[in-house]
Amino acid sequence: MVGLSVGEKHFIQGGIAQDLRSDGRKRLTYRPIYVETGVIPQAHGSARVRLGATDVIASVKAELGKPSALQPDKGNIAIYVDCSPTAAPMFEGRGAEELSTELSVALQRCLLGGKSGAGAGIDPTSLVVVEGKVCWDLYIDGLVISSDGNLLDALAAAIKAALSNTGIPKVDVAADATSDEQPEVNISDEEFLQFDTSGIPVIVTLTKVGRHYIVDATSEEESQMSSAVSISVNRKGHICGLTKRGGVGLDPSIILDMISVAKHVSEQLINKLDSEIAAAEASEEES
Repeated sequence: MVGLSVGEKHFIQGGIAQDLRSDGRKRLTYRPIYVETGVIPQAHGSARVRLGATDVIASVKAELGKPSALQPDKGNIAIYVDCSPTAAPMFEGRGAEELSTELSVALQRCLLGGKSGAGAGIDPTSLVVVEGKVCWDLYIDGLVISSDGNLLDALAAAIKAALSNTGIPKVDVAADATSDEQPEVNISDEEFLQFDTSGIPVIVTLTKVGRHYIVDATSEEESQMSSAVSISVNRKGHICGLTKRGGVGLDPSIILDMISVAKHVSEQLINKLDSEIAAAEASEEES
């Protein structure tokens, strides 16, 4: 955890109460966001996102698999997060494992919807090649390189950027296969299908410090929080998922207020992220 003196704690809390945080931002302002795409050549798609001193990478690997019998019309998506032990002192030993699991579960909740797939930000039906027989399995890996707070929002942004950078090989299915047997498939080396990321949400984490909540909290600000609510919102303003951490309970009316704030903030974040992804893709093509 971040070790702060009593004076530093009062400074952080007092600044948030007056809508002037210690780095000069207002309560609902993000740090500058930087995006790089295509950072891992072996992956089907990858991206690096920096949010202040928080630095994360996401990569996407696609493999042909078989849909589950319960959901024959959907592909499979798995999200795993790994925290580098050098990212922050608390990541050494068991701390990194616990945080990795917490972040993986939170991302799955916010991006993949419920067990039924309802509310999924990433559409698993788009991964099916032959219903009940062949689908794409997506393995999304996140890596925390450096941590200065707000890891969930940064990882979600990196996943969105990595998926926009993802090209899935075109698959041709042999027409002569009978309905009972597994069809033969040909995977193209030259033709790739771009992933549609327009519906993929961003995550806005609202961190409650004192009587107010802030977005994009630094590690120092997070050390003063009573609770945090992460809300995933898509381009249409629909809520795709919600997760909470911190021991202090929240009144339902506060949650509703947080959701309306998250919707407002998400519009600016989506527009900023879209322009950063487009600029990163353009510079990658030039190089």
